[in-house]
Amino acid sequence: MSRVLRPLLIVAGTRPEIIKLAPVMEWLDKLDVEYVFVWSGQHYDYELSEIFFEELQIQKPRINLNVGSGSHSEQTSKIMVALEEWIEKIKPSIIVAEGDTSTVVASSLTSLKCQIPFAHIEAGLRSWNITMPEEVNRKVADAIATIHFAPTKLAVINLLFEGISPKNVYLTGNTIVDVVSKFKELVMEKGEAFLSEYGLNNNDYILVTLHRAENTDNPQRLGNILKALAELSQRYDVIFPIHPRTKHRVTELGLAKYLQRVETIKPLGYIEFLSLLANCGAVLTDSGGVQEEAFILRVPTVTLRYNTERPETTIHGLNRLAGADTELIVKLTLHQINYAKKVKSLIIENLLGDGRAGERIAKILRELSEKGIALEEPDLRETPMITYALLENGANSKAVFEAIIGFDKNGEPCGSSRDYWRLLARIRNSYDTYTLNSK
Repeated sequence: MSRVLRPLLIVAGTRPEIIKLAPVMEWLDKLDVEYVFVWSGQHYDYELSEIFFEELQIQKPRINLNVGSGSHSEQTSKIMVALEEWIEKIKPSIIVAEGDTSTVVASSLTSLKCQIPFAHIEAGLRSWNITMPEEVNRKVADAIATIHFAPTKLAVINLLFEGISPKNVYLTGNTIVDVVSKFKELVMEKGEAFLSEYGLNNNDYILVTLHRAENTDNPQRLGNILKALAELSQRYDVIFPIHPRTKHRVTELGLAKYLQRVETIKPLGYIEFLSLLANCGAVLTDSGGVQEEAFILRVPTVTLRYNTERPETTIHGLNRLAGADTELIVKLTLHQINYAKKVKSLIIENLLGDGRAGERIAKILRELSEKGIALEEPDLRETPMITYALLENGANSKAVFEAIIGFDKNGEPCGSSRDYWRLLARIRNSYDTYTLNSK
């Protein structure tokens, strides 16, 4: 029996979060760690989400905050208010959330306000696109988090360069690898039946997912993408599990004419979707999760975005970024379909993980909970000058970059204020020396 007296609080609110949290909750159950699963209701069609709990074989949420629809700010504020009440009642040891949604940023902020350590699963991902709500959410969550579970080496580097102490960063792998590995055989078994149901031939059709606001809320982008689908549907079967919001926008903008030869179907359960993904010639998507799943299954991908927080998926050309350029989408899709015939024979390291991320995360959470991790005020009386500086690297090749304040092997700050002033004397006036965006 675990020695944890206060339970963990795991918060989710979207279907992708259910998928990626499933391996963690499975291992928490195996390790006999008590936790309370809270559903925010950000994806407010609960019945549509319920099949995911069943397919992934995880417990249903004990608490439903029922926040419903609304703007990002409205959903975030509703989640914070409702979650705070439950935190006061449950008094968890750690609050855990995964990803980059409004649910995640709300959980991180509420954790901090309630003085409870926050653990961010999938920390360190960056698209560098600050116009993307998810980028804001994950940056805020990482800035607040006490515990960072980074899925890849690149994610770790992002966190370290943002000043996160290595003491708080754990390289775990991505839990999506656990999920796909667990269900891969079942997916292959059911694949033929699903293809027969939709009249599709193995590796001879295109799968499409499209839901991001930057595409669906922009008439020109949405129109360009649908024009590409219309052109591709002249050559290949195109199957499109269409998100309700996307379907509404297509109708509202009078763009349904581009989908006449496209097979639009209702959203699918997870196993069914993976079966269609595993057997398609190429997938067109604006989803981060689908990019990862396709990479694991070695399915060539065309991402309908101008940037990605999953750059590992672009290794060996498995994922190509097309944006919303009609001509480029068509060109890259045709290329990827041809590439599909070669990719199965390639030896590709899975940079997303080894399928044990859920186990690692669960064991770390248990250990930290048992130790009694808590938010603490740092004692910086001997090291008050923790800051960042742009250092000069002159013509001298032997020049050494000194740290104003570093961290020792335990992740604690080391150095002194004398180090700061000595180094400061060697730094030129940054306004004179370094002019950003001068042109």
